[in-house]
Amino acid sequence: MLSHSHIKQLASEVGFDLCGLAPCRHLSDNEAWFRFWLDHGYQSSLSYMEENTEKRFDPRKLVENAKTAVVCAVSYKSRISGGYPAGHRAKVASYACNRDYHKTLKKMLKDLTRRLKEAYPDLEGRAFVDTAPLSEKQLAVEAGLGWIGRQSLLVTPRLGTYVLLGELILCDEADRYDRPLEGVHCGACHRCVDACPNHAVLPERMIDTNRCISCHTIEREPRLEVDLHGWIFGCDMCQACCPYNRHTPLHRNPAFDPIIDPTLMSPDDWLAMTEEEFRERLGGSPMTRSGLERIQKNIKR
Repeated sequence: MLSHSHIKQLASEVGFDLCGLAPCRHLSDNEAWFRFWLDHGYQSSLSYMEENTEKRFDPRKLVENAKTAVVCAVSYKSRISGGYPAGHRAKVASYACNRDYHKTLKKMLKDLTRRLKEAYPDLEGRAFVDTAPLSEKQLAVEAGLGWIGRQSLLVTPRLGTYVLLGELILCDEADRYDRPLEGVHCGACHRCVDACPNHAVLPERMIDTNRCISCHTIEREPRLEVDLHGWIFGCDMCQACCPYNRHTPLHRNPAFDPIIDPTLMSPDDWLAMTEEEFRERLGGSPMTRSGLERIQKNIKR
């Protein structure tokens, strides 16, 4: 049987800020809500969200004999997360100013797995970072890390919303599990709803990706034309206004130090950038997902 306290200790040692454990089960209420979101077409061009729905809300369908979900979170909050000067027209979501978090988190989870197997040689399981059909935010809720805010992001009491998640789905039970947080959570606050200039943040914690700036700057573009409001990759507007982000500390893990400061770059700087310069400066960042050509196109919109 896995030790709850030992797993949390090891997660901290490899660089995670938060860690919680939840039993693997079918998250039926969340699946019903997700299907409602799909039925209303709020996924727009994100057609991959329509796949593997039956697996998304039950880790046991992704990992045979899954018993325990270890959900880890790390802060990436930097000075850039605080927002841009008024009128800035080349804004980048703060997570994208760092090295690709997929690679960083996978390395951390691999280290955590190695340490766990030293204590439990027969332990089996898999690591996940964002790309698999796994409802990681809801698993984080189950593991007591926070709750789903109105902007559909995980809100953690200590670190706010500027966190990245990684999971281990393990085939053994733990001696105890964490429980979802109780309380009013977002209460009557609607700041993220009001802050979205394109009205993409819907009531009841849903996002209409047809209108979402982040979707329009990164993913295959929805048919609906929207104003990007100066964002060229991603968008932080529904996070920057959240009261839970106001007094949270900056990240402590140096792996999430920004490798670029977009507050110092004008649209002309981006338009003058060559593919070679882009690869040299940003080749290890999430911005490679869209590429320089798409970024420059976003500037011209």
